Amino acid sequence: MNPSLILALVAALGPALPTAAGAHRLQAQAVTAEGATPPFPVLGQRVSQATDGTYPGLDLRMVAEPAPVPGQAGAYLAARQAAAENDFAAAAQYFSQAVEADPDDEFLQDGAIVSLVSAGMVDQAVALADRIEAAGGGTELSALLRRVDRARAEDWPAVLQMLDSMPSDPSAGGPLLDGLFRAWALMGAGRASDAFALLEKMGNEPGAGGMAHFQLALAKASVGDYEGAALLLEDPVASTHLQGLTARVQVLSQLERNDQALALFEPLDRIEDEPQLAALRDRLAAGDRVPFDVVTNAREGLAQVLVTFGGALMGGQETDPLALLYARLAQYLDPDEPDARLLSAQLLMNAGQFDLAERDYEALRAAGQMRPVSELARIDTLARADRLEAAEAAARALTADYPQLAQGWVSLGDVLRQRDRFAEAVPVYDRALEILQAQEDPQASWFALYARGISRERSGDFDGADADFQAALELQPDQAPILNYLGYSWVDRNIRLDEALRLIERAVELRPDDGYILDSLAWAYYRLGRYGDAVAPMERAVTVMSEDSLVNDHMGDIYWMVGRKREAEIQWHRAQSLYKPEDTDTDLPRIRAKLHVGLDAVLKAEAENGGTLPEGFGLPPEPAPQSDSENGDAAEDEAQP
Repeated sequence: MNPSLILALVAALGPALPTAAGAHRLQAQAVTAEGATPPFPVLGQRVSQATDGTYPGLDLRMVAEPAPVPGQAGAYLAARQAAAENDFAAAAQYFSQAVEADPDDEFLQDGAIVSLVSAGMVDQAVALADRIEAAGGGTELSALLRRVDRARAEDWPAVLQMLDSMPSDPSAGGPLLDGLFRAWALMGAGRASDAFALLEKMGNEPGAGGMAHFQLALAKASVGDYEGAALLLEDPVASTHLQGLTARVQVLSQLERNDQALALFEPLDRIEDEPQLAALRDRLAAGDRVPFDVVTNAREGLAQVLVTFGGALMGGQETDPLALLYARLAQYLDPDEPDARLLSAQLLMNAGQFDLAERDYEALRAAGQMRPVSELARIDTLARADRLEAAEAAARALTADYPQLAQGWVSLGDVLRQRDRFAEAVPVYDRALEILQAQEDPQASWFALYARGISRERSGDFDGADADFQAALELQPDQAPILNYLGYSWVDRNIRLDEALRLIERAVELRPDDGYILDSLAWAYYRLGRYGDAVAPMERAVTVMSEDSLVNDHMGDIYWMVGRKREAEIQWHRAQSLYKPEDTDTDLPRIRAKLHVGLDAVLKAEAENGGTLPEGFGLPPEPAPQSDSENGDAAEDEAQP
């Protein structure tokens, strides 16, 4: 999923952010994330969350409906454009200017608040919300912001008074959020019994049980009722996520039940990828009584509520525009909460705001709170956005901090491959394979073998590449990308063509609509001289990958060999027009030579030159440069009547 995090206040705009770089034929094709951005919802549209812990059908958008702007139209339009591009800082500036021109417009007020919070300028957003309130105005969004600010100051009586005076509209997610807000305010005010009663009541509401029970468990544990918390955390809905597992383990340890806590780690795969969990497990195994520190006070508890809301809105097929707002407000309440900072960073990355996201990632690293799994996702996002220098820096930092994390080395190798630094990638994959092949599961190494094979092949080490591909195939005999790569590599070198054809035919069986694999099949037929057989799969490949220069070039060659020479020239012209500098497999001079002298002459020249086209062959001669005197004479002739 790669959704564009566009503000709710510009729901009518919503252009997609390009996030996925095009995949090369000979790059690894393990897991593909389709990044299509869904149409953005209109204001007031109901959001149905499948995860337990939110009310189904509640509309969680609180931004006021837009009204015509009677002045400063330039600032308003600039704000809309900046918001549509997820440029939160610029949107905050322009919306703030528009509010100065028309201080009573609620749409502009909400736009400024959302933009300021999204950009991390929460103090300024709070100041604006207070000014709006002092002037006798206010929206649900400004009221939420003021409540969060009073909670940050731990002024719990003020928070409770605000909840009583301005409850959220039932259609805006108010009952659930307000109820959890009130429960933690009651905890902060020293009214734990009232808070417990409220959370128990909420836990009986449809769709709210998981979230209410988790918050109740945290509340009980924060005041030392570990028995009550342990019972609540037995509910899988309340404890199967990372924070729930951590809370349950800590609660059990406080009850001196480390053996039960350790048993919770047994079904988990790859726990070493989460060093914090691994460290927690090791402390339990050593017999330590681990303190409960998931939530130690009401302010931290409320931050957890906002993180949970933000995480729920991030999930599924769409990311709700308020997810970032909740994450930012959680950070404001509890600046040391790593989950809030991490959620903000991930949402900013999805929105294409990489510089803002980097601030949060750097803060996580500085605090020793970096999670490798999240870093891997960040590296992948940077690479897909073609920010390869930043992706490489992040991957190198990850391997330095976690040198035994094999996936860190694989991610670094993948970035180096994407930067066409194949020779450098080989020793990086060597390191990954040293770690992976020491593990009990041999399947863990197949992708690193495949990726190293690609790097070796592109570096000219064909024997090493073949060995890696074949080793990967022994582990994963039905991986179409490996079958295709090895088969095409042999076809491209004009060796072992019958074996190559069998590999590619199997890949086609597994992925019959993959354009790259269809191209490989057609090219194998071409190399075997089966030109008629090559036409149909190559035409299918062109249909699937009409903008690929190499596929169109291959189509031209096949058409030529079956006598369809005019169509061949059309395909070569198209390949030439589609060519981009990054199309390293497409031989542009060869295409130009074919257009000038035909494929037969090109093949003859290559055969006479050891298999390569002589430099400059078949290209039209460059016009002879004219001397200065000739240029002058020509100019005089043109000037003559």
